[in-house]
Amino acid sequence: MSNEAICQALMKGRAAEVKTLVQQAIDAGTKPATILNEGLLQGMGIIGAKFKKNEVYVPEVLIAARAMKAGMEILKPHLVAAGVQPLATAVIGTVKGDLHDIGKDIVSIVLTGAGFEVESLGADVPSEKFVEAAAGGAGVVGMSSLLTTTRPRMAEVIGLLEERGLRDSVKVIIGGAAVTEAFAGEIGADGYGADAAQAVRLAKSLLEIR
Repeated sequence: MSNEAICQALMKGRAAEVKTLVQQAIDAGTKPATILNEGLLQGMGIIGAKFKKNEVYVPEVLIAARAMKAGMEILKPHLVAAGVQPLATAVIGTVKGDLHDIGKDIVSIVLTGAGFEVESLGADVPSEKFVEAAAGGAGVVGMSSLLTTTRPRMAEVIGLLEERGLRDSVKVIIGGAAVTEAFAGEIGADGYGADAAQAVRLAKSLLEIR
């Protein structure tokens, strides 16, 4: 019942309640991975599905993501203590010239919850900074763009990764209102995530993580 309660509280964006419920579940002896998968990620997955159907909108997704982040603050030390290792490192940011960061932040939170170690570079990120971060051992590079004028920066990052001999060692995922799956193919990205839940599924699929 506690995981269902966590799921419902997260969907309603009740961050304080999520933190309390997560702590109660831990105190009751529920495995951290179970709380994550059957509580937090379950709720975020439902919100993501509703968003795709236009049943909820960005503000609802954002407050749900913040509630998930609150729950993760309680849960993460217990995941570490239980020996749950990060699936991979993901570097994520909004490309140079674009100051939008809400969507990127939601993806970062959901990736973290799914078990990735996430390095968030912020917004208005120079192409070189993506490449430097990727050189640190990232398995995934995620780029967001909401302005069509900034789309060329994505191709620029991929070009730099190729120049530095890093392209084969990372998977490149793009997202944001300015891009499409077709555009991802045009610039040589590995995939396109329409929302946070899809971005997580894509990252896992590309890295062959079950």
